[in-house]
Formats: sequence, C-alpha cells, structure tokens
Amino acid sequence: MLKRAMVFLTVFCLMHGSAAAESRPLELKWTELAPTVQGHSAELTLSDGTKVTGEVAAIREDTMVVDVKKTSNAKTYPKGNASVPRGSIQLVKLKRSSAWGKGIGIALGVLAGMTLGGYVAAKTQNDAGPAIAVFLVISGAVAVGGYLLGRTADQHSTTIRIVP
Repeated sequence: MLKRAMVFLTVFCLMHGSAAAESRPLELKWTELAPTVQGHSAELTLSDGTKVTGEVAAIREDTMVVDVKKTSNAKTYPKGNASVPRGSIQLVKLKRSSAWGKGIGIALGVLAGMTLGGYVAAKTQNDAGPAIAVFLVISGAVAVGGYLLGRTADQHSTTIRIVP
C-alpha cells in the first residue's frame, strides 16, 4: 500500500513537471484578444521592460484597461485602474488556477502521511506517547506537502504575443 501511494505521488509530480514546461506563445491579433483575456488576471510585459500585473477590465481600440495590483514602474502605472497603450504591450501572460490538484494532493497526502506515519511510529517506538507524536508529525507534514504539490499543479499560465 505504501509503495503504491509513493509511486502514484511520484507520477503526479512528474506529470506536473511536464505540464509546467513553457511552450511557444500563442499569437493573437488585437481584435481576437478581448474574449481571451477580459476578466482574467494577467501579467503584461511592456516594450520598456515594465511588468504590470492585474485583472484586465476592458480591451478598447487602442488601449487595454487593467486594474493594476502589482507593477515594476509605480510612477507610470500606479495601483488601481490604468490604460495601457496597445503599442507598448509585448506579451500578455494569463494566470489561471483550478481546484482539482489541491483535492487530489490533500487526499494523497493524508493517505500517504497516515500510512507512512503509522509505519514509522510502529517500527521506531515501543511507548505509545512518542509513537503518537511521531505519527502526528509525519502524517501532518506529508498531508501539507500533498496540498502544496496540488496547489502548484493547479497553476496554469498562457503566454500571448500580439501580432499585427
């Protein structure tokens, strides 16, 4: 049982690593951009090197309206609503997340943690007090590790390059 859980956790980690590999940017025209990015969290890379992160509120003919949450140039693009000129946007990186990875990570983490914690507690301690502590620490740590792996697996990003 422990061996099966460890194999499944290893396969889960390897799948995440291959899914995280960045591919070529998606190339879209300005007119095709609105349905893809509007209402989503995005990181804009501008021609002067500035990075602006926030939710895309609207796409207009010559600007993108962004609710700026984070910026590398606070003078030009302070927090709050900002209009970013169309010509200055080089890349748009959409950030999306889902919830399936956290659920799987928690379930696998709890299962593997309880199995591993029970095995280690049974083999290392003859007294019940320290055995319970060992069990709780190991099962808790592996469960948290499963959650963190699942949360990382839930992060998805799509890079978009705007073409004329």
